[in-house]
Formats: sequence, structure tokens, C-alpha cells
Amino acid sequence: MSTDTRLGRVRTELRSLLFLATPIIIAQLAHTAMGFVDTLMAGRVSPQDLAAVALGNSIWVPVFLLMTGILLATTSKVAQRFGAGEEAEIGPLVRQALWLALVVGGSAATLLWNAEFVLRVMNVEPSLIDPAMGYLRAVACGFPAVALYHVLRCCSDGLGHTRPSMVLGILGLLLNIPANYIFIYGKFGLPAMGGVGCGWATALVMIFMLIGMLVWVKWAPYYRNSALFARFDWPQWAVIKRLLSIGVPIGVAVFAESSIFAVIALLIGGLGATVVAGHQIALNFSSMVFMIPYSLAMAATVRVGQALGRGQPREARFAAGVSMGAALGYACVSASLMFLLREQIAQIYTPDKTVIAVAATLIVYAALFQFSDAIQVTAAGALRGYQDTRITMLLTLFAYWGIGLPVGYALGLSDLFGEPSGPSGLWQGLVVGLTCAAAMLTVRLARSARKRIRRTA
Repeated sequence: MSTDTRLGRVRTELRSLLFLATPIIIAQLAHTAMGFVDTLMAGRVSPQDLAAVALGNSIWVPVFLLMTGILLATTSKVAQRFGAGEEAEIGPLVRQALWLALVVGGSAATLLWNAEFVLRVMNVEPSLIDPAMGYLRAVACGFPAVALYHVLRCCSDGLGHTRPSMVLGILGLLLNIPANYIFIYGKFGLPAMGGVGCGWATALVMIFMLIGMLVWVKWAPYYRNSALFARFDWPQWAVIKRLLSIGVPIGVAVFAESSIFAVIALLIGGLGATVVAGHQIALNFSSMVFMIPYSLAMAATVRVGQALGRGQPREARFAAGVSMGAALGYACVSASLMFLLREQIAQIYTPDKTVIAVAATLIVYAALFQFSDAIQVTAAGALRGYQDTRITMLLTLFAYWGIGLPVGYALGLSDLFGEPSGPSGLWQGLVVGLTCAAAMLTVRLARSARKRIRRTA
């Protein structure tokens, strides 16, 4: 194959990838912006309301990621059926995924409703427990709705239509702002709820997004061949079991990655308010930057799954390679900017020079792990397209909890390697853990791709 032909293939695949990924990126940024708006508006009421919202977020966000990770199995299943031209089988599959969403969403809501023991185990100040629980119980009311929405979104993504999640994400953000204002300050005859009102606004947005997606799926012409609502199906354990076998490892892997940052925040908690504030700034900014490779990974799942459905494993491998190349190219840009503008980034969050110094130091480590983070999340997304999730989960757990966290603890909080380096050591552990995850998942992806090609041959 000539160089021009190869470059042409790369450009074509990259264009298709970005066509899928761009709406997902906007949707993810809109979702992140909702959390920012909640924090900003709750903080204007009182420090107690802000603390209650922050505590609630630390509990419901990991549960949300676990729940949506389990339901992500729908994307790869739908993508493969669509690629194979088996659109008539998509409707029955999605109807079973909706049953699964009802159970998972209801279970997650029940867990949040009874999460008071978690706050007590965390030794949260007693005066914050009631408002934090009020906030959590309000958010819990929206969890069954958002679980159903997520299945329909995964179906739409698997069909190659990512625009609905973008539009509904933007509309949800626009609804969240006035809803916060109404519930927080008690307008239109409602009582002023403070930070708890943020929870009710979030639940309202979740229900709105489900209704919006139902209307979109019902009336848009490109869903008709899938016949999602052509008939009513009772739960079928055999289908749900297959969804769980793929989805549970995805959910556990996503939960493992998100929870390690929460554990590090707890470990840093004893080092003083300045260190905690600096850590939070670096974490918040790197989380926003992470939305781009995460969205590329979701698009990679679709591209790989559809190629495999068409019986083209070499095209699937090529799509995975282009996705990882795109993520790595983005990491070069983001890492460079974070390193060069680390102090200016910290100054956006705070005028305190001591906090800025801590945050700027940690942002350097965040810049370093941009490369490994981009590679590992994109490789994981491609592996979801192959429906290879169980080994991915084990490798992820080992990298984060078996390597990253122990190394970080040893460097940052113990004298095993000399004087403890505090938060820098813990973030160095993150760099090591993410690098190991990137290496192992890349090897796993290469093996899965070769195996599929040999099987087809």
C-alpha cells in the first residue's frame, strides 16, 4: 500500500471518529459543567451548603459511574449488530437492556437513599450529615430515569448517532441553572432548600433527559429499522446475563479508576487545608481535560464494534489504532499547555499563592500522565468494542490498586524510600499506575485484534 493511500485511510477514519466523538465531547463537557454550576450556586448560599453538595458528589458520582459503566455493554452489542446489518435484533436487545437499567438504577437509588452510614464511617461533621443526605436522596430520585436514558443513549451511539446526547446534554445544562435557582432559593411558592435544592434540580434534569431521548428515539427516522418499541418483552435472563457479563467488568474498571482519586483525596486530607485545596484544583482541571480522550474512547467502541459486525477485523484494528493515535496527539497538546500554563491554571481557581504553588506542582504530574491516561482509556474503549472486558477489568484493578496506590503511598506517606514527599509522591504513584495500565491494555488490545483476525481467516 502506498504512503498516499495509507494517509488517505487514516484521514478517512479520523474524520469518521471525530464525527462520532465531537457530540460526545460536548455532551460530557455539559455534564461536567452541571457539577460546576451546582458547586458555584451552592457555595453562594453558605459554606455548609457547599460542603453538603461536595460530600454528596463524592458518594453519588462513583455510584453513577459504576451504574453507567455496567450499561455501556449496550453500545458494543448494538454496534456489532448494526455493522452486521442485523438491525431487527437491536430492538429486542435494547428492551432487555432497559429492564437491566430499571434494576441497576433502582438498586443505585436505594444505595444512595441509605448512604448515611458511609458519611458516619467517613467521620463527617454531624451538622453536615442531614443536608448531605437530603441532597443524596433528592439525586437518588432521578437515578432510575438516568439509567433508562443511558441505555437509549448507548443504543443511539452504537447506531452511530451521537448528536442526541449532545443536544440533550446542552438542554439539560440550560435547565439545570434555573432549576437550581428555583429550588435553592425557594421560588414559585417552593421552600428555600439550599444545597438540597441542587439535588432536586439534578433529578429533574435526569428525568427531562429521559423524556427527551424517548421522544427523539420514537420519532427520528434512523431508529425505525431497530423497532425499539414495536412490542413489549418480559425480562429474559439469558440476554440480561450476557449484558452483565460484559457490563459488570466495565463498571468495576471505571469505578476503580474514579475511586482511587477519592482514596488519594482521603489520604491527603491529613496534610492540611492548603494541600487539599491544591490537590482539588489539579484533580478538577485534569478531570475536565480527561473528557476528550474519554469521548474518543466511546467513539472507538462504536467504530471497532461496527467493523467487527461487518466481518472486517483488520478494519477494526485500524480503527483502534487511529483512535489511540488521535488520543495521543491530543495528549501532546494538553500536556504541553498544562506544563507551560500550570500557574495560570491554578490562578483561575484561587488567589492564594501557597495553594497556587501546591496546585502548580501537582499539575506537572497531571501533565505527565496525559500520555498514559489517553492511551489506557482509548485502549479500554477499543477493547469494549471487542467485548473483551473481563481481562481489561483485572488489568485495570492491578495497575491502579496493586501498583499505583501502593507506590504512591510508599513515596508520599511512608519513609520507605526516604523522606515522605506528601501529595507529590501520591501523584507520582498515579503516573506509575496509569503508565502500567496503558502498557498492559495496549498489549491486550493487540492480542485481541490478532486473535479476531486469525479467527476470521
